[in-house]
Amino acid sequence: MTTLRLGPLALGTPVVLAPMAGVTNAPFRALCRAAGRDGLGADASSDVLASDAPEGLYVSEMVTSRALVERTPESMRIITAAPDERVRSVQLYGVDPATVRLAARMLVTEDRADHIDLNFGCPVPKVTRKGGGAVLPWKRDLFAAIVRAAVDEAAPSGVPVTVKMRMGIDDDHLTYLDAGLLAQEAGAAWVALHARTAEQYYSGEARWEAIARLKETVTDVPVLGNGDIWSAEDALAMVQQTGCDGVVVGRGCQGRPWLFTDLVAGFAGSARRVRPGLADVAATFRRHAELMVDHFGEEERALRELRKHASWYLKGYVVGGEARAALGLVSSLAELDDRLAALDLDQAYPGEGAEGPRGRAGSPKAPSVPAGWLDSRDVDAELRAMLAEAELSVSGG
Repeated sequence: MTTLRLGPLALGTPVVLAPMAGVTNAPFRALCRAAGRDGLGADASSDVLASDAPEGLYVSEMVTSRALVERTPESMRIITAAPDERVRSVQLYGVDPATVRLAARMLVTEDRADHIDLNFGCPVPKVTRKGGGAVLPWKRDLFAAIVRAAVDEAAPSGVPVTVKMRMGIDDDHLTYLDAGLLAQEAGAAWVALHARTAEQYYSGEARWEAIARLKETVTDVPVLGNGDIWSAEDALAMVQQTGCDGVVVGRGCQGRPWLFTDLVAGFAGSARRVRPGLADVAATFRRHAELMVDHFGEEERALRELRKHASWYLKGYVVGGEARAALGLVSSLAELDDRLAALDLDQAYPGEGAEGPRGRAGSPKAPSVPAGWLDSRDVDAELRAMLAEAELSVSGG
């Protein structure tokens, strides 16, 4: 079993659940963690079982530093961990070092996180047009200042800070090598690279060769790879081809929390893989719904938030369009039970149809950036003032 260190913490398996807005809340993390534990099996070594997170690391949805400092109800919900989360991992977004510093201080001094991940990878326009997410590392000094601010607040308490980023804005504005070195110098515990540019969004293929190049460049801290991991075999291939120290899994687990059983087993050298029939999928979907109701405390809201997961869970199974649409409109547990019972639950695992890419890939698009953003890699006084006002309560991947 390959292990991975996160500052003072030991992860038994080098697998990380990527933060995804509206997806990686406490209920979904609970399902993925449980699946990861199943992947350990009875033969897991004692050093793995004794680690802080033997089944890998499971990161929360992104929370904005401004919203967290203001203690908005939604931001406080996002950072609320389940009682059994051995490592409470929070992803923080910000464009202003002072606000990021305050948010990190709050997480640490109030004992709300064991790990802070900084978001420099989100490509959605409402984030990038404010100078955040995947376009921020273009401003080298600003990027370094944000990482240093978080590390300065968290490190004295032993809370590691990591960085997740993309290759850059587009092929003419690549930033990942500079950013990796700056993050390492600023004290980041590791650097994770989604091997796409912001312009690619989620389209095309991830360029794993960039992960290999980053690994060759950043030599003092672990480098993790992200992009197009749809199976345990993909994860193992990424490590073999790039030399990266671990993998970050995003869209591949949507509707498939059991992927973490496969991943943990794969890194342990086991051939075990989960291939659920539709009855097992329905049972997991129902359990997900129960956890969502407990988490939100409102059945209607919980089921509304769950709707997006229906198509992911059902990918590849023979379910008519009318039944799929109906499951995408459920508003109560009783209604969900009725619609699940109406499915042909005797179906076996459909194989390839349930595997591979999932979720919306979209198409390449020119990223939205602040006016004049690409003119220089420095931040002038006018731009700094704009950034200080930019941290609205946005939430993105």
